[in-house]
Amino acid sequence: MSGLKLFHTTDSGVTEVVPRLAEVEADVQGLVEAHMEAMLGVRFLASEYVIDCADGGRIDSLGLDENGAPVVVEYKRGTDAGVINQGLYYMSWLMAHKDAFRNLVRDRLGASAASQVLWSAPRLICVAGDFTRYDAHAVREHRRSIDLVRYRFFGTDLIGLETVASVTGRTPAARRVRRGAPGLPPVRAQGRALAELAEAVDEVLLGLGDGVSRVQRKQYRAYQRLRNFACVCPPQKTKLLIYLKADPKEVDLVPGFTRDVTGLGHHGTGDLEVRLRSERDVERAADLFRASYAAA
Repeated sequence: MSGLKLFHTTDSGVTEVVPRLAEVEADVQGLVEAHMEAMLGVRFLASEYVIDCADGGRIDSLGLDENGAPVVVEYKRGTDAGVINQGLYYMSWLMAHKDAFRNLVRDRLGASAASQVLWSAPRLICVAGDFTRYDAHAVREHRRSIDLVRYRFFGTDLIGLETVASVTGRTPAARRVRRGAPGLPPVRAQGRALAELAEAVDEVLLGLGDGVSRVQRKQYRAYQRLRNFACVCPPQKTKLLIYLKADPKEVDLVPGFTRDVTGLGHHGTGDLEVRLRSERDVERAADLFRASYAAA
């Protein structure tokens, strides 16, 4: 974000908009909570959630991400060495009090969402004015999914978010693999060609950049940065379906290859459906994968 410049144009000329920190931490928290799904891909559940334990404490924000995973969000106005450990403390409490979180989800989002919480992939998102190199190193030493997000205000009504570091708590699942990727059906059941195609897609998506994590659900496998950018469904008889965050309106749709599924029900997230039948299709879809990765 250090190289990002914004300019405000008026009839009298052009002025540079200087990035700044919030006046108080609550300004950041309030803005993110009001637009949490758009900014972080997380459905907002609660603010200043009081935890019931001897040491006490309040979780800044609680949410549920696109894959149903619990999310703790902590905020700091500037740089604070304690934000990661504080967030990890709250995550530990959350995992030890699953019923309390389920009840919260049921109250806010309904019984169906509460019954599908993905406890295998809880996340911590720290939003702060900045982080040190020690913070970025520290998150890689933990076995939790942690995102460090730097913010800046621009003028009075703009905010910029930049992911400084992103790690997945399921380290083995985030490595590039060529055989036996988690969540793939047995080769004999689906056919070797489609199984190998799914493995090729897995490698391409994980290789798009640093900080890509993979989350397995029964109906699909999600690839995410801060938000999902691709969801891969289990191979069908003749094709592999992938849903991307790329805007279908900005894509030249090709019948049988790409389809606008905005408003249509399907597993996973994303409004652009891509149908793959061969490794050549993976090459055709490469630009769409990159566009979706950038959009996330």
